[in-house]
Amino acid sequence: MIAFVEGEVVGRREDYVVVQTAGGVGYHLAVSAETLAQVPAVGRPVSLHCHLVARDDAIALYGFASEDERGLFLMLLGVQGVGPKVALALLSGGPPRELASALASGDVARLQAVPGIGKRTAERILVELREKVIALGGDETEITVTRGDDPRRIARDGLVELGFTVQEADGFVARADGESAEDLLQSALKAARQ
Repeated sequence: MIAFVEGEVVGRREDYVVVQTAGGVGYHLAVSAETLAQVPAVGRPVSLHCHLVARDDAIALYGFASEDERGLFLMLLGVQGVGPKVALALLSGGPPRELASALASGDVARLQAVPGIGKRTAERILVELREKVIALGGDETEITVTRGDDPRRIARDGLVELGFTVQEADGFVARADGESAEDLLQSALKAARQ
């Protein structure tokens, strides 16, 4: 099992990086958009956590900027119907802490916003992982989420129900003013009309 790769970045693409180690071997690592954003430019040193997936038709190495991201990837692979590509797509939506919060709070809309994730798969992921995602990586990254009573999430879900994409809704809610979900939703709708 390859758990860690350290070396020089020799290639960067939209969904993978190539890292040459001191022994002269270049490793092709599939990565999420979140990890790719943290990988330095070609010619610079990098360290990535890894997971090796061996199947009958292929052997693939996946790279992660953090142990938390790799942990979430492994949890997602444990869900029936979720393969490595779907797991990476889920991880590409934001930092691991944000995905873990979405899982813990039962945010179906966040999961369904990912291409390849339908309502059934999103619900299956939530059922299987909701209770497992309590804390990642120790006390300093503990996730404290109250289920279903976050006014910003409620306002965002309301915008999604009205036909906005999750990304648009997140943007409008981020700029919205108010304490209650209703106030946030009104403010976000006002911003959307401008």
